[in-house]
Amino acid sequence: MSVVVSPHVTTLNHTGVSHTVFRLLGIPGLENQHMWISIPFFISYIIALVGNSLLIIVILTKSSLHEPMYLFLCMLAGADIVLSTCTVPQALAIFWFHAGEISLDRCIAQFFIIHCTFISESGILLVMAFDRYIAICYPLRYTAILTYTLIGKIGVSIFLRSYCTIFPIIFLLKRLTFCQNNIIPHTFCEHIGLAKYACNDIRVNIWYGLFVIIMTVVLDALLIFVSYVLILQAVFHMSSQEARQKALNTCGSHVCIIILFYGPAVFTTLTQRFGRHIPPHIHILLANVCILVPPMLNPIIYGIKTKHIREQAIHMFSQKQE
Repeated sequence: MSVVVSPHVTTLNHTGVSHTVFRLLGIPGLENQHMWISIPFFISYIIALVGNSLLIIVILTKSSLHEPMYLFLCMLAGADIVLSTCTVPQALAIFWFHAGEISLDRCIAQFFIIHCTFISESGILLVMAFDRYIAICYPLRYTAILTYTLIGKIGVSIFLRSYCTIFPIIFLLKRLTFCQNNIIPHTFCEHIGLAKYACNDIRVNIWYGLFVIIMTVVLDALLIFVSYVLILQAVFHMSSQEARQKALNTCGSHVCIIILFYGPAVFTTLTQRFGRHIPPHIHILLANVCILVPPMLNPIIYGIKTKHIREQAIHMFSQKQE
């Protein structure tokens, strides 16, 4: 999820015209390459859709995987499907059919779902870190602490947090008059990317958007860091080398996914803030990497690195062949 925090404030314009239809260009400057660019987009989407759907089916149908760690992973896979489906088909429609026209309401709805899902994924990664902390630091109390009731409440809390923080942005956008350009050089709609075409003062949008990011994604990243500091302290106090290695292995997949999720997002934000000489199409491609790569690789990483999921998936397919 890309965030632009430069203090771009538009001046008032009293033309009385407010655009209700916008046009997404895709990746500006690379229009002639759209057909080739669509290939990795399409492949990534299919892998994300199939991989995450398979992960959900395996976890929900195998009772041996009804543990907190796998249930949180199931939530993450569901969020990945929503995030991919909300963005990639729109991009493919632009690349293949030049179908970039989008209404203001649909644009706001798309940004709302993207931002809500992104913040939800950040929250899920945080509770997965908490899950690993409990499993390693309090193994005997693990199932007593993380009950199904608590897991359900955590899931609802993650959704409500993302919904409540993003919902006010709808009103912040609805109050604006879009009397400037209605051409959006992107593959999907985002908050500031849309707000900058308004004739109104958008400082409230900029500062609230920054507040949301700091209080959700940035805070989650800091708490995840603290969790892993505590986990590492507990691991290095273990007397057995074998127990130490086993504890670190249980965190391996989660650490990979954390890097995949936060890495591109941080890099994209930094390039937008400080890379003023970087071509616009690079910014757009990086923003799409944040959407494409984690949903595609998350099920692959957990499928390869988690023995129980791999075994259950193989067992499920072998039963179908029989």
